[in-house]
Amino acid sequence: MPTPPTATDAASRRAGDPHDTEGDARPVLRAVKMRKHFPVRGFRSDKVVHAVDDVDLELYAGRVVALVGESGSGKSTIARLLAQLMPTTAGQILLDGEDATARGRKSFRRYVKRVQMIFQDPFGSLNPVHTVRYHLTRSIRIHRGNLKGAEMEAALDELLDRVHLTPVDRYVDKYPHELSGGQRQRVAIARALAADPDVLLADEPISMLDVSIRLGILNLLRDLRDRLGIAILYITHDIASARYFADKTLVMYAGRVVESGDSESVTQDPKHPYTQLLIGSAPDPDDMEARARGARGEAPSLVTPPPGCRFNPRCPFATDLCRTELPPLMDVGEGRKAACWGYSDRPDRPELGSVLDAYGERPTVAASAAAHDSEEAAR
Repeated sequence: MPTPPTATDAASRRAGDPHDTEGDARPVLRAVKMRKHFPVRGFRSDKVVHAVDDVDLELYAGRVVALVGESGSGKSTIARLLAQLMPTTAGQILLDGEDATARGRKSFRRYVKRVQMIFQDPFGSLNPVHTVRYHLTRSIRIHRGNLKGAEMEAALDELLDRVHLTPVDRYVDKYPHELSGGQRQRVAIARALAADPDVLLADEPISMLDVSIRLGILNLLRDLRDRLGIAILYITHDIASARYFADKTLVMYAGRVVESGDSESVTQDPKHPYTQLLIGSAPDPDDMEARARGARGEAPSLVTPPPGCRFNPRCPFATDLCRTELPPLMDVGEGRKAACWGYSDRPDRPELGSVLDAYGERPTVAASAAAHDSEEAAR
């Protein structure tokens, strides 16, 4: 019987130093102009939902890329496309530089052995009628062969030890409802690690957990990145956690990437107006008045997205150029890009400034009532 792969074996097959810069290594997983349109059912069958449009993304061994944006921006759709749980409408998925589109059961199994997904809700992703032992042994047998006896017990011990669920005897025979949310998510991570993957796609892995245990899960993923050299896509709506955890951050709005760069720069010096608003919406106990300012309006319809920049209906700096032509991702600094005409050299470009200052403070209830009384008196 072949010896099951170990963490060391998995790490050694990953090319390059985990701390190499992107320029020195080849991406493990890459999406090129990835697009996903969902047909709209009904009498207008020609319409589609533009969930993801022309997204380029690269994941490197030993590095974390965060995908940040509000609900409905297309983040989770990208994770499912990369996991090949649904087909792309257009574009390519490359694994080690080669086309990785799964065209059958065998090719899909080869793919998922290297690319694993961690879902948002750990209780929903685990079968409530089965124990931790069942979930992990099933994954081990799928990816490592039909281990039995002492070999299977050793593999179980190894997985639970990797996710810091020790002593193993305390957890291995429990059901999901007998575990806390953080423990359930650690079991889900252990199940993904049974394949010794090169890539983990973490779809909001901490959003369903108590605030007190979120940091522990992020630290666990960081430890796996450092020890095993795994490439991680971290999907979140919390840009603050992206700064803490990710090496690089991509900001999405209405199905498109609008800004990218190293996490520290993106969060400390946002270039795109939407990124400024996203950061400004984070709670800050030292500046609660800033919460009174923010984007007006709603996110656009993805069935009939606005022409030009998709953020233009909510952007205080938008010009006719923004309303008619789609901005490409432009260089705005070393290793940084933003899809905003304000950084172009065109004469009709918009003049940018602070979005929060441009919006001004929202009127208070008392001020609104006084203004209404004044209008009534004038009549």
